[in-house]
Amino acid sequence: MSVRESVWNTAPTSAPAQRGDRYTTGTAAHPAKMLPAIATHAIHTYTHPGDLVLDPMCGIGTTLVEAVHLGRHAFGTEYEPKWARVARANLALATRQGATGRAAVTCSDARHLLAHLPPERHGTAALVITSPPYGPSVHGHVRSTRDSGERGVIKRHHRYSRDPHNLAHVSLDHLLDAFTEILIQCRKALRPGGHAVITTRPWREQGELIDLPSAVLAAAQPAGLVPVERCVALLAGIRAGGLIARPSFFQMKNVRDARRAGVPLAVIQHEDTLVFRRPETRAHSGQPKCRASGTQRATQPAHTPDTASTFRSRTCTGRHHDLR
Repeated sequence: MSVRESVWNTAPTSAPAQRGDRYTTGTAAHPAKMLPAIATHAIHTYTHPGDLVLDPMCGIGTTLVEAVHLGRHAFGTEYEPKWARVARANLALATRQGATGRAAVTCSDARHLLAHLPPERHGTAALVITSPPYGPSVHGHVRSTRDSGERGVIKRHHRYSRDPHNLAHVSLDHLLDAFTEILIQCRKALRPGGHAVITTRPWREQGELIDLPSAVLAAAQPAGLVPVERCVALLAGIRAGGLIARPSFFQMKNVRDARRAGVPLAVIQHEDTLVFRRPETRAHSGQPKCRASGTQRATQPAHTPDTASTFRSRTCTGRHHDLR
């Protein structure tokens, strides 16, 4: 295990303050943006200037924007055309602002990352940074009666899309099977010794805690990635030795409702940051242990949890821009 700090001070300021004038106005509508400081910390820690950074589920391009501002090169795939366009606009803005790295975004399924990454770049990336989609209760913007003039609370910007094939809308089992396929692509794109940083967090579904971080750890095993660190990326600021929480409206509502029902929930103030490494040498079939299409499973040790449902039972109740 690394001797690096396991708690990342990644929210000294709010998310809008971190983005400032470095991102376009269309950025705000995405429901699940990574904090720029999380991407920046990971890039500083695991790469050097000139290295290649990947994000197979890049959304509005936070990982890519922060990479090019730090003199790294970047490549991302994004399933939704709308967000791919926003990511390209953010990268164009970064270039106008003097970013020295080069970057490209293609609109495609993350499970086909290698088909869009130039072949000479396969096995050369220093770092992958990404995050799988998770619970809708974590995402979205809220307008109250005071803000909108309409009765009640209005939730908006809480959907990635309405495409039923988007992984944000599939079952947890399907999501984790697909995410294993994505991680196989990432492992092949990484250079030996390269790292993958995955941010995730648990969420509650009808009162049940869905332990997504542990499920992601299991998904990485058949993909051939070795876990090396499990860190905390703060979503809260630090003031006078204490945490300044910045929870969403719905997080606060869920916590209050649970406490009134006698369940001692707390506000989530961090994301689990799982760090994996591609081994220097490795003999592995490269096949996922369980594909969503129902094809044959690869053989796994008896002690390895086999599906996302295993983890649920353990819970607490477009265009290609050339990089060459």
